[in-house]
Amino acid sequence: MSRFEHINLVVKNIDATLAFLQTALPRWHVRGRGNSQWYGRKRSWLHFGDDDHYITLNDGASGSNRDLQGHAPGLAHIGLVVDDLDAVATRLDDAGYQVAIVGAEHPHRKSLYFHEPGGFEFEFVEYLSEHPDEKNQYGGETSAPQWLGSA
Repeated sequence: MSRFEHINLVVKNIDATLAFLQTALPRWHVRGRGNSQWYGRKRSWLHFGDDDHYITLNDGASGSNRDLQGHAPGLAHIGLVVDDLDAVATRLDDAGYQVAIVGAEHPHRKSLYFHEPGGFEFEFVEYLSEHPDEKNQYGGETSAPQWLGSA
């Protein structure tokens, strides 16, 4: 058996990225934190998630993230399944985060994309069906995605 366990991100400001994630995912928590060295450079880290899945945040980033509107290789976005997309959107909006992309309309799922302060894009998707052949259906969109914000 294989399953997804974690994502490891290097960020400029752990607190800003953590605040975004805590707003979007209030049931997750900081599982652990500490300090380490990465190729001779000291940095702080933390694990934010639940008992089975988490996102590692490491500070000490330098340079810029990939241009999300460009075509360079690299991370495009991180997708997370949520039970109530409207509640996630409301919490993020109330905290001052804006929707960047409204996903294409689909009969079995809905999604929104947000940019966290460090420039990473997160997609939050709510499935409207438990049936794998419906929720994993490719095609069936009744609209195109709407790009609302810039990267």
